[in-house]
Amino acid sequence: MTSAVERPFAAVTAARSGDPTQSRTAQLLRSSRAKIAKKLAEEAVEVVIDALHGQPEAVIQECADLLYNLVVLWVASGVKPAYIWDEMARRERLFGIAEKLPKAMLKVASASATHKAARAEVPRGRKR
Repeated sequence: MTSAVERPFAAVTAARSGDPTQSRTAQLLRSSRAKIAKKLAEEAVEVVIDALHGQPEAVIQECADLLYNLVVLWVASGVKPAYIWDEMARRERLFGIAEKLPKAMLKVASASATHKAARAEVPRGRKR
């Protein structure tokens, strides 16, 4: 694992078993996904506010917080970085630049890919 996202993903995954009194990551992972998602949303809002105020240094710092909290949410949700890269590659193959995609098209196409990925992750003989 060498990418800038895979390294923190591995660290957050390892921190899952850490002591929540000494590790903010372990503490977050022991909380609810709703709390983790709320923290992610708060960080996203801070990025937006700093960008609107023209504060590039603050945007950099808040983006680092945002990415960290996104990785925590991925770990808590059982989502691996490879799943995201696969989805982005699929979108690029099907539609070109993602920002031009209508949301309805993404949901339909994504639902099929997500279902296939989830089925591939379930060990034989077990149902989700």
